[in-house]
Amino acid sequence: MVNVTYDASGDLEWSNDTGSGVFNLGDIAWTLASTALVWIMIPGVGFFYSGLLRRKNALNMIYLSMMTVAMVSFQWFFWGYSLAFSDTASPYIGDLRYFGLKNVLNQPSIGSPRVPAIVFCVFQLMFAAITPMIAIGAVAERSRLGPLLVFVFVWSTLVYDPIACWTWNSNGWSYMLGGLDFAGGTPVHISSGTAALAISLYLGKRRGYGTERLAYKPHNTTYVILGTVFLWFGWFGFNGGSALSANLRATEACIVTNLAASVGGLTWMLWDYRLERKWSVVGFCSGAISGLVAITPGSGFVGAPAAVLFGFMAGTVCNFATQLKFLFKYDDTLDIFASHAIGGVVGNILTGLFAQASVAGADGITTIPGGWLDHNYRQLGIQLADSVSGMSYSFVMTTIILWIMHFIPGLELRCSEEAEILGIDDAEMGEFAYDYVGLEAELMPRHEYENQGATGGSREPQHHIATSSGESEQEKESQPISVVA
Repeated sequence: MVNVTYDASGDLEWSNDTGSGVFNLGDIAWTLASTALVWIMIPGVGFFYSGLLRRKNALNMIYLSMMTVAMVSFQWFFWGYSLAFSDTASPYIGDLRYFGLKNVLNQPSIGSPRVPAIVFCVFQLMFAAITPMIAIGAVAERSRLGPLLVFVFVWSTLVYDPIACWTWNSNGWSYMLGGLDFAGGTPVHISSGTAALAISLYLGKRRGYGTERLAYKPHNTTYVILGTVFLWFGWFGFNGGSALSANLRATEACIVTNLAASVGGLTWMLWDYRLERKWSVVGFCSGAISGLVAITPGSGFVGAPAAVLFGFMAGTVCNFATQLKFLFKYDDTLDIFASHAIGGVVGNILTGLFAQASVAGADGITTIPGGWLDHNYRQLGIQLADSVSGMSYSFVMTTIILWIMHFIPGLELRCSEEAEILGIDDAEMGEFAYDYVGLEAELMPRHEYENQGATGGSREPQHHIATSSGESEQEKESQPISVVA
């Protein structure tokens, strides 16, 4: 048990069998508030993804965001926290010293002696939960939901936890090498974006890929905006909270986070405007998120002028990276690889160039040699090594996990063609985001479907067949549906 008292300033004095110290209540309060901010980002990802899809697949992405929180919360309690942050970890992965959160309450955290381990644990849980949610957006419109429960648990254990260990644990190889990753460029964004690429390649293309039937617009742009609002709002805790203290470094992280998001959104929107001559809110939201992704690793290391470049480069590079799926012919439905993996690499590289010892030292504790601005030229090589390692490890391990699951009865991820036609919401959940879902275009015989796509048919069908929980039996009888495989 931990023994606690309060000193004259109101801070928390603790002691146990191994030592004693002082926890700062302001730092605890800021870290717990940041925990709540990061939590709201997870349904934000769900709403963002949902809005970009078709009506018949709108609900399951929001469900998956909540399912991921629940599954990773258990995994983190069970052994995830110990595998990532045990202080007796190897350079690659931790041990089971804190299995079941044993003895986590009564000691300072590995991140800061001013914050107890249990506070650091719940804060880092939110990072662990949002990462697989970003990745499993790649299953959009073509996956069974049950096996994803298993996938999230296994992926968090074998992919996220080791990368988090080598990046943030003081025993990790990247940390000891001098890698700079303030809030998750590699553990969160590169790992999830690359996993999304592996999932897209493994599951294969959706039905009708390459035809005009998949040239649809987002079904609910309001959801896209709402998801972006949750993400942008929560990112102040994502980056600012990573200081683990209410200090000037946290403030600087919040400033550069907001600035990079703003510039990224404007940049992406302007690149899209040159093509469509339309002011796209989806383009702005995509760019804002790419700016947020890029500034994540550097948010505690770079100043405001550099943040403008982070946003511009992310909005530009990630925008053009969305064309990779057409060049290499893979079906990354939501451009997760382009926004998160590529954006994370951009952020890591720019951090190696523009990291400043003066910014990192704004907390009065951290000492780094800086990046190219501080004439520490080897930092760029370290950042590249960390990025390539994260991408390679995540891609290979994700593919292996998917391959093994394919051979286990009941765990194959790809849904049937009938389920894909009907929509994952109806086929897998029996629940709907809306009372009305148009399916006529999906239900035509395959040869007509492919011929119409090849000849450039109309994007929207002239008539719709409604299928929903609110449809009467009489309506169903008057509009029979025949699914032709």
